Amino acid sequence: MQVFKASERRRTRRSHLLITDVNMFTLSVVVFSFFVFAAATDVQQCPGKSFEGLKDSVQLSPCKKLPCRLKKGTDQHITIQFTPDKDIPEVKNQVSAELAGLSLPFIGVDGLPICQKIETEDGEKASCPLKAGTKYIYKDSFPILEFYPKLETTVHWALKDGDNDIICFKVPVKIV
Repeated sequence: MQVFKASERRRTRRSHLLITDVNMFTLSVVVFSFFVFAAATDVQQCPGKSFEGLKDSVQLSPCKKLPCRLKKGTDQHITIQFTPDKDIPEVKNQVSAELAGLSLPFIGVDGLPICQKIETEDGEKASCPLKAGTKYIYKDSFPILEFYPKLETTVHWALKDGDNDIICFKVPVKIV
């Protein structure tokens, strides 16, 4: 009788552990899905452009709601996923903000090459030239400089291959 009870306890314990593992796995999937969904920033297409899946491809952090609040003296983080449709020898940022009807370059970000800040979707470091059909992830951070005026504006951001946009978006921001 003792052997039967010990055997039954082990089976019950294994069963409980299996249920716990399944529950933890389910919880992990739900939490991961939430972060993936919450991570995307509600960016808009650039005028005259249409990039498939744009809103799922761009994450600005911290940016919980629009307009994104860019606090002076802090760093803003950006992640952009993209897949070029042709081989690309070099990629540069083109970043500007609208001010009084003028498009002004975002100092410290605009015109900079980004090849050293790109990785594959597996997290491996990539470098230019980029290959057509390969999914890449650009990760960077940039300072919100103290001399930036406090204002609400729209930032236009493009990853450029010469004069061609690889991806382009605009997002409302508020510099505080």
